[in-house]
Amino acid sequence: MGKGGNLSEGVVKKILLSYTYVAIWIFLSFTVIVYNKYILDRKLYNWPYPISLTIIHMAFCSSLAYLLVRVFKVVEPVTMTIDLYCKSVVPIGLLYAFSLWLSNSAYIYLSVSFIQMLKALMPVAVYSIGVMFKKENFKSDTMANMVSISIGVAIAAYGEAKFDTWGVMLQLGAVAFEATRLVMIQILLTSKGITFNPITSLYYVAPCCLVFLFIPWIFVEYPLLKDTSSFHLDWLIFGTNSFCAFALNLAVFLLVGKTSALTMNVAGVVKDWLLIAFSWSVIKDTVTAVNLVGYGLAFLGVAYYNHAKLQALKANEAQKKAAQAADEEAGRLLEEREGENNGAKKNESQN
Repeated sequence: MGKGGNLSEGVVKKILLSYTYVAIWIFLSFTVIVYNKYILDRKLYNWPYPISLTIIHMAFCSSLAYLLVRVFKVVEPVTMTIDLYCKSVVPIGLLYAFSLWLSNSAYIYLSVSFIQMLKALMPVAVYSIGVMFKKENFKSDTMANMVSISIGVAIAAYGEAKFDTWGVMLQLGAVAFEATRLVMIQILLTSKGITFNPITSLYYVAPCCLVFLFIPWIFVEYPLLKDTSSFHLDWLIFGTNSFCAFALNLAVFLLVGKTSALTMNVAGVVKDWLLIAFSWSVIKDTVTAVNLVGYGLAFLGVAYYNHAKLQALKANEAQKKAAQAADEEAGRLLEEREGENNGAKKNESQN
């Protein structure tokens, strides 16, 4: 009874911790998105400088990441040569810079709810680019699923009350750059045995991302900021906003490390629906019935895609276990035969 009680308490504790990590990640992801919208939207805080906001985030995150890696030694740095950094990390930093720049820019033109609907295209972009770079195998059923997601997003876009072409182009560009970044991580880092957690990722990627953002900032936003009083930052607003952005990366570290990447995908779906509800009820963004029907269709496609990936992962693990079991059985039989042969030789020598 005691053992059963201890086991059940341990299981309950593990489940509660998992739900806690999920809740923290959803809260921080939710907060960062709404906070960025609040700062950038001309009808709210009215500070429409997405490159500047992203630069502030990257400067803050890279500084804290340096402290955690080099000073407090919370995590160990990855072995990295200058040649490897330039060939592998710098291209990822460039893609990350464009992804953040465009995605933050979209908040100026689009509602939070519609942006989340457009983000449903991420699996479509990742799969398509993966096939292009031969990191994914082309499958007709998977492509049909991608088409269904795209149709759902198209329906949601058709029903958008405040459709803005430039805003949609910015968000689709952000999705394309982010999807390319994810595929490039597989090609340039994972294939070479290099893995980053969110802290080491910021430590290596954020500084070069900062440099790439600084170049367009000089020509696009610096002249505008110079002619206004917008250089006088509200340290409370931008400090807490940057801290939330960094805390979100730590939450990703906890969530993926203590649960799984699939759990994060499922939690992301919950977060998207919460954001749509918040955008409609609090920010008073218009969410139409056509919006919801289209996003519902896209949501089902994404859910099926995640389910298919989980089944494929389970199948691969089962194959690995079966192969390992077969190798162990073959090794055991080989040892038995060797033992029998040795025994037979001893008997012959004795006779």
